[in-house]
Amino acid sequence: MARRPVSKELWQKLQPLIPPFIPSSKGGPRTRAVSDKAAFEGIIFVLRSGIPWEDLPQSMGYGSGMTCWRRLREWQAAGVWQQLHLAMLEHLREYDQIDWGRASIDGSSVPSPPGGPETGPNPTDRGKLGSKRHIVVDARGVPLVVLVSGANRHDSMLFEKCLDALPAVKGLSGRPRRRPGKLHADKGYDYQRCRDYLKRRGITSRIARKGIESSKRLGKHRWVVERTHGWFAGFGKLRIRFERQLATHQALLSLAAAIICSWFVDWLC
Repeated sequence: MARRPVSKELWQKLQPLIPPFIPSSKGGPRTRAVSDKAAFEGIIFVLRSGIPWEDLPQSMGYGSGMTCWRRLREWQAAGVWQQLHLAMLEHLREYDQIDWGRASIDGSSVPSPPGGPETGPNPTDRGKLGSKRHIVVDARGVPLVVLVSGANRHDSMLFEKCLDALPAVKGLSGRPRRRPGKLHADKGYDYQRCRDYLKRRGITSRIARKGIESSKRLGKHRWVVERTHGWFAGFGKLRIRFERQLATHQALLSLAAAIICSWFVDWLC
């Protein structure tokens, strides 16, 4: 298996966010046996390939899979992955490359055989356990928000929570931006409370109406959110949720969102 280099920009943004290593007062090593950069590369390798943590080959120089897994969870507890995602968004905004003119929201289900928090019977998959990934993206498909719910939760039930989670993104002069001009959504969000929520926040509603509008009419703008879901599914570790603990699954999602943002940085900045 070939090593794929980590984005230089991604590592530069991550490095200052990593909490310092504090040796145990009971003795033990004074420094980490595996460097933070090597562990980070190992985490990304597992995320991309989808292999079990314990199958990560130590011959690749990343350390053991369990070392990488522990580092992933340690940094998640310190809020590192969410901060990394925000740092990449701010880098894009520094170059005015987040298109706030319109945003799109959508959910996508994935199987979750082990179960765990935020899983449930998927009504579209014979009642098998699954989770649902909810995302909000800008007009180009840059992921702004990634949340998780059980597969039995209707998309609209996470509508307000997703939009409340939109980060205030700095990077240009003036106040940080956190609200799009318009929001596109399919008929799964065709509820008056969703429209009322957008109206209170000064966001133009472009939600397809059941029995009135064809979904194809909004497709020229909404395809970007479906493409971003496809990018998330391209990470092997996210096609099926094998992480029973929600914090670990959320960490992988936040890291994947940061990586997708790094692609836009490479393309546009």
